[in-house]
Amino acid sequence: MKKHPAIQMYDYHVWANNQVFARLKELPREIYDQEITSVFPSIADTLAHIFMTDTIWLGVMQGKAMDVIQASMREAQEKIGDKRLETIEALFEESANAYRSFFVEAGDMEKEVFPEHPKFGRLETNLAELVHHVVNHGTYHRGNVAAMIRQQGESGVPTDYIFYLYEINSTN
Repeated sequence: MKKHPAIQMYDYHVWANNQVFARLKELPREIYDQEITSVFPSIADTLAHIFMTDTIWLGVMQGKAMDVIQASMREAQEKIGDKRLETIEALFEESANAYRSFFVEAGDMEKEVFPEHPKFGRLETNLAELVHHVVNHGTYHRGNVAAMIRQQGESGVPTDYIFYLYEINSTN
């Protein structure tokens, strides 16, 4: 059975994150923690932000109340702890598993949802659109990470969607 396009996009998100983790493991450790002038103070902070945002949106998709989502944010902050690369990578893997379980449980990615934002109000959307937001957000910040790596004199890793497509098509 063919995957829903939103689920394939989410799989790309996971693949691209894993590409970044693999590259960071090849680089000198200080690059990950080094404070630099950028969107976030470090690569570690940028990855923590992606993880936190993924956590928020999973809660939204699951229809959780804002107070429950805020509590999950506090728990996520505690899990992140010292922002060690290995810790963040493991949290991303847990998050991916939670998303995949949710997709199976939800079934219909076109299911309408109506998240309430404290500032922006009620949104009429569907699960697929929210998944696309999560992926787009991650793509934006992986670009920040690539720039931060480059600022420190190293090359990044290609994470464009087309590279994902080539990789998954070569394994089928």
